Amino acid sequence: MNSEEEFYDAETGLESDDSCEVSFKDALVSGSCASQQNGVWERRKTLPAVMISRNNFSVWSILKKCIGMELSKIAMPVEFNEPLSFLQRFSEYMEHTHLIHQACSLSDSIERMKVVAAFAVSAVASQWERTGKPFNPLLGETFELVREDEGYRLISEQVSHHPPISAFHAQSLKQDFEFHGSIQPKLKFWGKSVEAEPKGIMTLELLKHKEAYTWTNPMCCVHNIILGKLWIEQYGTVEIINHSTGDKCIMNFKPCGMFGKELHKVEGYIQDRSKKKRSVIYGKWTECMYSVDPKVYEAFKKSDKKMGSDSQKEHDCEGEEADELPEVQETVTVIPGSALLWRITPRPLHSAQMYNFTSFAMTLNELEPGMERLIAPTDCRLRPDIRAMENGDIDLASSEKERLEEKQRAARRERSKDEEEWSTRLLPNQRCLSVSKCRYRKTNQVVPPGNEPVHWGRGLALHRWIL
Repeated sequence: MNSEEEFYDAETGLESDDSCEVSFKDALVSGSCASQQNGVWERRKTLPAVMISRNNFSVWSILKKCIGMELSKIAMPVEFNEPLSFLQRFSEYMEHTHLIHQACSLSDSIERMKVVAAFAVSAVASQWERTGKPFNPLLGETFELVREDEGYRLISEQVSHHPPISAFHAQSLKQDFEFHGSIQPKLKFWGKSVEAEPKGIMTLELLKHKEAYTWTNPMCCVHNIILGKLWIEQYGTVEIINHSTGDKCIMNFKPCGMFGKELHKVEGYIQDRSKKKRSVIYGKWTECMYSVDPKVYEAFKKSDKKMGSDSQKEHDCEGEEADELPEVQETVTVIPGSALLWRITPRPLHSAQMYNFTSFAMTLNELEPGMERLIAPTDCRLRPDIRAMENGDIDLASSEKERLEEKQRAARRERSKDEEEWSTRLLPNQRCLSVSKCRYRKTNQVVPPGNEPVHWGRGLALHRWIL
C-alpha cells in the first residue's frame, strides 16, 4: 500500500483496524516539527510556509454559476481555503478565555454580563481580514484542544454532513465553566460578496453561579470576491440572555453604511429582569469594548451629535462603489467614565503573509511533542490536505482534498444503500443541538444505555446526558 492509499477520510474508516472509528491515523505528517528553545518546547509563532498566491486563480470562473446559491453544498477549489478545518476555526472562540475566568470571579450579575458580552464579541474578532475559507470538516472528524496554561479543554466533532453541522464542548479544568454549542454555517454568493450565516446557539454556563447564558453570532459578509480588495463586515443583533437572573444584553453589530462611519462598530445595552437599562457597552469588534453608565452615554451622545451637526460638511459620493472598503478610524472614541472590558490581542507582524492568522490560530494545526499518541485518529491535525496546504504544497493539497471528498461521497452512497444512519462518536447528534438542555458531565457513575462514554485523548471520560 503506498502512502496515498494509507490516507483515508473521516467518514469511511475502510482501512482502519476498527471500521466504525473515524481515522486519519496513517497520515504522514511532515513539516510539523515542534520548536525547542534551550530544550524547552514552545508553541510555534509562524506557519511552515507563507500563504499561497491566488493571483493566477479566477474566482469568477467558479462562482459565476452560484449566484444566490448555498455554497456549502458546492465543492470549492483549495485556493479558496486557509490551512485550518472549520472545527479549528471555531475553536478560536477560546482565544480570550481569560474573560470567562474573569466572569466566574465576579459577584454581581450585571458585571458578569458585561464580561460575557465582551467574550461574545471577542469570539468573532479573529475573523477580521480572514478572507480564506476553512476546510469543510469530513463527517466524523474531530478536534481536541487542551490548554492547561489557560485552564480549559475543548473537543469538537462534525456531527452532520448534509446539512453541515459542527458541535463543540469546552470546559474549565477547575470545573468553573462549560461552553458548548453547534454551528450550521450557511454561505451564499450575491455577485460581489459572500454572506455567511452562522446558525446555531452558543451556551456558556458559569457553574459556581449556576448561570447559563445563550446567544447567536452575527452575520458575516466578505466583499469584493470578484474584483478589488477583500474586506469583511459583521452585522446583526446579538441578544445574550442570562436564563438564571433574567438579565439581557442586546448588542447591535452595525453594518458599514454608505460612507463607512459605522464599520466594525458594536453598541448595545444591558437590562435587568425589570427591563431597566443598567449599562451601555460600545466599541469595535476589531479592537476593544467598553462599558459606561447609560446616563453618561446619553449625555455624551447628545453633546457629540450637536458638535457633529455644527461641523457637518457635504459628502460627494458620486462614483463611489458600494463595496469599496471605506476609510475607517482605527480607534474607538472613549467616553469619559468608561471601563475597558476587552482589547484585542495584536496580531504578529507577518500575519498578512500567514493567511492573516492570529498568534493563537498559528498554533492550532501544530502537533505538540508526543501528541500523535494521544489525539484521536480522527483529529483534523492529521488531515493530509490541510497539512499539505500549510506546508505550501497546493497541488498535493488539491489532490488530497478531492480524494477525501470522493471517499466521503462513496461512503454516503454505501450507507444509503444499506439504509444505515450515521452515528456520532463524541457529541450529540444534530437533532438535539438546538436544545439548551443538552449537557455533558464528567462522572464515574454507571452509564445508562444510549449514553455512551466519550473519551478525550488525554484520558478524560465525558458522558453525554440528554435531559
